[in-house]
Amino acid sequence: MQGNFKISNAFQLGLLGGLGVLAALVIGGAISTLANVITYVAASIFIALGLEPIVVRITKFGASRRIAILIVMASLLAILAFLIAMVFPTLASQAANFIKNAPTFISGINEIPIVVRLDNQFGGAISDALVNAGAYLGDSTNWPKMLGGVVQVGLSIFNGFFGALIVLVLSLYFMASMTSFKRWIYGLVAASKRDKFSDLAEQIADSVGRYVMSQVSIGTIQSILVFILLTVTGVPFALIIAAIAFLLGLIPLVGTITAATIASLVALSVSPTTAIIVAVSYLIYMQIEAYVISPRIMSRAVEVPGAVVVVAALAGGALLGVLGALVAIPIAASIILVVRQVLVPYQDQR
Repeated sequence: MQGNFKISNAFQLGLLGGLGVLAALVIGGAISTLANVITYVAASIFIALGLEPIVVRITKFGASRRIAILIVMASLLAILAFLIAMVFPTLASQAANFIKNAPTFISGINEIPIVVRLDNQFGGAISDALVNAGAYLGDSTNWPKMLGGVVQVGLSIFNGFFGALIVLVLSLYFMASMTSFKRWIYGLVAASKRDKFSDLAEQIADSVGRYVMSQVSIGTIQSILVFILLTVTGVPFALIIAAIAFLLGLIPLVGTITAATIASLVALSVSPTTAIIVAVSYLIYMQIEAYVISPRIMSRAVEVPGAVVVVAALAGGALLGVLGALVAIPIAASIILVVRQVLVPYQDQR
């Protein structure tokens, strides 16, 4: 008696199919409910992998791994405290000024010659939209609605800080248990393949960590240069745009182009000449980043073809936003590494 289960009629087939669909719906609902938790865990793992090279480098100076982790986390907390004390007040002030001066800002856009020409071509649609927006912002009866939006933004900021705290704690845990966690994972693999698997896993973890730190470095460089450029050219809200440029700078190619577009559009409110200066400066920076900065910083990370970067960034961004776009590219790099070291040698041996 073999005990094999066989489908003998259409009812059993329909029942099994229905159970499969129900199980898929339950799993999908669980994933949707746990989306924030999954996001926190994924972000924590990538932060831990990104900080791992720094921890390893500190241990080479004779410090224990525990001390190295404490040094790294203390440095992160010091940077966060500096941002809260020095940068965030200015950021909040610029945001408040933006809301206060929004009607004047909108009317100023309506007087730019290029906007006037475009408005004439579209039959006054642009000016009507700008006038309506300015009237809405200037009407005090609409302020309660905007206040509700501000409250929601405040709640979102609070949730963001709470989420950042969770990610920080999880990152500390993953960093502290990285060695034992790897050892446990490697122990699940057959002994005959354990060495090859562990070597490949170490290469993937190392490449992902170096990639994360490389993108953070590139994003930092971009945000500093954008802040200097916008400050020199007199473009308003330079700090806000620099913060956006840092976040978008974490995404190769796509993020830099998006940040350049945002900066140029805001610079257009000053004058067309300023917008052209910002756009040209950004184009020059993009060339320097592509041919000088990125090759130097990313030299030890896994190289990913440009087309794969764009597709991975768009797909990841559509699924999980900025985090998805950031995570998608290291995943693509890991897949390329597996293909090169596992699939290609296997095909060559056939």
